[in-house]
Amino acid sequence: MTAQSHKVRGILWMLCAVLSFAAMAVSVRQLIRHMAIAEILALRTAVTLVAVSALASAHGRAAIATQRLPLHATRALVHLAGQYCWAYAIGAFALATVFAIEFTMPVWVALLAAAFLHERLNRGRIVQLVLGLAGTLIILRPGAGVFHPAALVMLLGSLFYAGNMIFTKRLSSTESPLAVTFWMSIVQLPVTLIAAWYAWVAPGLSDVPWILVIGMGSFAAHYSMTRAMKLAEATVVVPIDFIRMPLIAVVGAMFYAEPFDIMVLVGATVIFVGTYYSLSRDTR
Repeated sequence: MTAQSHKVRGILWMLCAVLSFAAMAVSVRQLIRHMAIAEILALRTAVTLVAVSALASAHGRAAIATQRLPLHATRALVHLAGQYCWAYAIGAFALATVFAIEFTMPVWVALLAAAFLHERLNRGRIVQLVLGLAGTLIILRPGAGVFHPAALVMLLGSLFYAGNMIFTKRLSSTESPLAVTFWMSIVQLPVTLIAAWYAWVAPGLSDVPWILVIGMGSFAAHYSMTRAMKLAEATVVVPIDFIRMPLIAVVGAMFYAEPFDIMVLVGATVIFVGTYYSLSRDTR
């Protein structure tokens, strides 16, 4: 198979991840109207676990075998914290704003990688940090009368997602994507069920499609992104991920009458430029 065909397949897998993330966001927006966040995450995890268990049974137990359960558990809890912040932000902001703040994750990854993995803060990453901060300030505009304190929750969520990426990087040396997703679901399911127990609402028939979408979307998004990264360079894949911004802005405008804020797109673009510049230098 040629390098060009690998690149095309990587782009297609990343498009699948983009669509999956957008579908998950819409599902959360639908379910959060009458469900607690913990219940949404419990149902999402249950569906994901069923899907990944079916694949694991087809590939054999060796595909999910691990000797690094404590690291899996830590990663799963950090990821769950990020998911909670993400779902909370979806209930508080326009979808485009949530996704724009989420794009700060590579900035946090660079800082955490320097602190815990001893990766060097080269010129590309310093530019990424500066533009990431600038883009965040453009999006949040503190002091301009549009800043919402809940934005700090999504910033915290991006930090948790960055921590999740660091743990995933450490696990990827010995664990398959299937094993990472399986053990993540195993750890998260009892935690979310316990958290949701006090305010559990029996899902109605109209909720079932959204529950399936968020559960299968979660699995599809992570699997597709992993496949995309294996097939194509990050400088090819990351620009495709940026399509999430205009896509979710259109979805928010069409289905939820959310006003389009040009400054959110400008801020997200500034963050993306810094991320892409850093990736380009690392690739060279």
